[in-house]
Amino acid sequence: MKFIVGNWKMNGTISDMENMTQAISEIETENKVILCPPFTLLYCKNNGVTIGAQNISEHENGAYTGDISGQMIIDAGAKYVLVGHSERRLYHNETNEIVKSKASMAIKHNLIPIICVGETLDERKSGKTEYVIKTMLEQSLPGDGEFMIAYEPRWAIGTGLTPTIPEIESVHKLLFEYLKNRKNTPILYGGSVKPDNAQTIANVPHVDGLLVGGASLKPETFLPIIKSVK
Repeated sequence: MKFIVGNWKMNGTISDMENMTQAISEIETENKVILCPPFTLLYCKNNGVTIGAQNISEHENGAYTGDISGQMIIDAGAKYVLVGHSERRLYHNETNEIVKSKASMAIKHNLIPIICVGETLDERKSGKTEYVIKTMLEQSLPGDGEFMIAYEPRWAIGTGLTPTIPEIESVHKLLFEYLKNRKNTPILYGGSVKPDNAQTIANVPHVDGLLVGGASLKPETFLPIIKSVK
């Protein structure tokens, strides 16, 4: 079984959500499918598909206009939450410390955080990939509780660029070794996942699933990914 996580980012309507979850419910798969739509769609009819949120406040409650708390996410029916996605780190200046705080808050509310880590293109070209990934892990991971890791090379998000298979394998081996004391922690790959490369990437050692962006928005591209991964 692999984890297939769809991140809709700032896209989707009620009808999109209902159509997608209905389509997912009608296929046969041993994979665990998790759909992460915008907050406005968490309450929608999900046809039995597991739901995750895209972000969580590091605060319990209070005067934080626009934030969504862990309790609110649980009340809406979600089970998972993305934490520290590259776009949050880039556009909202989320530091490793903030990511750790958010992951801890998720665990406190019985949510499973999917903690994202990854290097920029400049960092990769400079040979700093291993250092950057290890630093993110050291500073972003909560002290205890259940979580997942998603490796998403920041230079591959929304660009159509995909690392080579050896590059993916190298980072996932690094993640696996770092998490050897947490052997049941799933490690996902995210970054320009498409129907034509999903199966190949999912077969890389220590890749326990995929974090899918744009290709998760439509059944005609998301369902083939779900069905192709074994």
